[in-house]
Amino acid sequence: MPKLEIDEALVRKLAVLLEETGLTELEFEAGQQRIRVTRGGTVAAMVNSTPASMAPAAAPVPAAAPGSESPPQNAVLSPMVGTAYLAAEPGAAPFVSAGSKVAKGDTLLIIEAMKVMNPLPAPRAGTVSQVMVSDGMPVEFGQPLLVID
Repeated sequence: MPKLEIDEALVRKLAVLLEETGLTELEFEAGQQRIRVTRGGTVAAMVNSTPASMAPAAAPVPAAAPGSESPPQNAVLSPMVGTAYLAAEPGAAPFVSAGSKVAKGDTLLIIEAMKVMNPLPAPRAGTVSQVMVSDGMPVEFGQPLLVID
């Protein structure tokens, strides 16, 4: 059995991301290596696997908020886990707010994931009717961020 090489820097970065977002579990996969980090007294694990033995991963299902069945119609959902920022920098005007008109491709907000700033483009033109997150708020995959009518 081959010896596993653990990328301690990556495990530490993932642990910091867990703390920043308030998540309890995070899984990262690159090539034939997979790292899963969890909070709450469990251990970080790193697994080497071959593509032939890997089962297809199930699509993540976003957890519904208590009392809600589905996201609002025309909601723009988060494509990743991270921290949402409504402006380009602290103190700057937000990219959009309720009532803003947007064109397809306009930046709606930024999601920071693993120290990378990812602009979220508008999937369609319209008017922002509701912003459902606040600046600096942790967001989950599939979480409604705003509504474009």
